[in-house]
Amino acid sequence: MNEPNCLPIPAARRPLAALLRFLVAAGGEVAVSGDDPVHLRCGQGRTAAVDRSTVAAAIRLGLAVQRGETLRAATQARNHLKRLLAGGDAFQDQHRDLAARSLDTGAGRQMVSINRLESPLAALARLKDKAGAAFLPEQAIAAGERLGRDFTRAGLQPRLTMAWEPRLASRAKGEMGQAREISDTAVAARLRLQAAIEAMGPELAGVALDVCCFMKGLEAVERERQWPVRSAKLMLRAALMALWRHYEPERPAARRRHVWGAEGYRPDMAARFGNGDSG
Repeated sequence: MNEPNCLPIPAARRPLAALLRFLVAAGGEVAVSGDDPVHLRCGQGRTAAVDRSTVAAAIRLGLAVQRGETLRAATQARNHLKRLLAGGDAFQDQHRDLAARSLDTGAGRQMVSINRLESPLAALARLKDKAGAAFLPEQAIAAGERLGRDFTRAGLQPRLTMAWEPRLASRAKGEMGQAREISDTAVAARLRLQAAIEAMGPELAGVALDVCCFMKGLEAVERERQWPVRSAKLMLRAALMALWRHYEPERPAARRRHVWGAEGYRPDMAARFGNGDSG
């Protein structure tokens, strides 16, 4: 085709991807002429040339629809094109929104890739206030995600599948069942989670746990707690801002140092302010 091709896909799939890209960008029916190659012209005046076999393959796969001397993209063409452009993890990339994020790990801060669609705060991060600014600051989003990670590491998620372990676990007499099986990581996460709940307070901790840990929507929270409409997001914002101050407390201002001099003492002003020799 006439337009440059920068698709990170195997060469065998590039003609089909280029054809779908042209049809999707056209947004409607495209005039078809010629036999092989087939010449395409859209309403905006853009043209392209593609092999007859590529057009036939697109029609056979249900990605393009031909009516007489016109051709248009099928409904599923856009998603198929997205999978082609995504490369190896095509299907997964179609259903995720990857972003780079700096996280605290045992080895220090590291850059990792996260799927923003997996976060319960992903949709809330797009909310705007009346001035057009983000309703939830980045610090609040980060605090909520940190709370969710500690909840996961603590092993407090409700079980969604059948438990295949025997009811009577083998243990020595006097032991407290599975209590000994909790790892140090889970214990530390539970302590951090408890501290975060105490920092938010009983009035705010509940909504933060519902959204960030149990992944409930704001409407579900309002319905369960019998709150007024659109009140949950206000409570959540207050909770996450309190949680952020707990995770990142403000450092107290450095106290000014005072120097006491003996009788007749004269400070060296030039040395103190870096203005050269004191003489």
